[in-house]
Amino acid sequence: MRHIQLSERQEKIIQIVTDNQPITSDAIAGRLNLTRATLRPDLAILTMAGILDARPKVGYFVTGKTKLSYVSDTIKDIYVKDVLSVPIVLDEAISLYDAIVFIFLEDISSVYVTNEGFLTGVVSRKDFLRSAIGGTDLHKVPIGVVMTRMPNIIYTTKEENILSAAIKLIEHQIDSIPVVEFIDVDQKRLRVIGRVTKTTITRLFVELGNNL
Repeated sequence: MRHIQLSERQEKIIQIVTDNQPITSDAIAGRLNLTRATLRPDLAILTMAGILDARPKVGYFVTGKTKLSYVSDTIKDIYVKDVLSVPIVLDEAISLYDAIVFIFLEDISSVYVTNEGFLTGVVSRKDFLRSAIGGTDLHKVPIGVVMTRMPNIIYTTKEENILSAAIKLIEHQIDSIPVVEFIDVDQKRLRVIGRVTKTTITRLFVELGNNL
């Protein structure tokens, strides 16, 4: 994962350029009481990052990008494989009762359901609550009866951009999304290899924010 973290000196350079643009490297160095050679690495980093630009015989100027834009740029370079967590999976033959106990012990909002190792459905706390209120025999009925079945499951892959996965969570109003790999494309046989949750996205934004 790429992090965006500027040093205190780089922050000062940006401010000097903002207030005095265009400004030469000699002038920047003079304001910081440093040599031009000392500043060269910082100017190179800021230029390669797109924060500053330089024109021959004119000097440096700010491109207009803000720090927030770097969060946007960074998140576009982060993929699901960089942040996915261990999937929570149960076989569709397990009883509703056992599944309910499991999700409360694991403190999760939904569980992915498989049959012979392949994704077949998703069950949420709302599904369990609906079954309990409806008088279903929780000990006898398997979760396969109440789950949302394929192909009505929203999923992502490890190669997908994390921003795209986050959009799926929001658009479909779900708390988590399974990360899958295709075993048989024609039959759409999918194996669950991870998950991305709203907490995953929140943590990512906090981490990026702390690195500004």
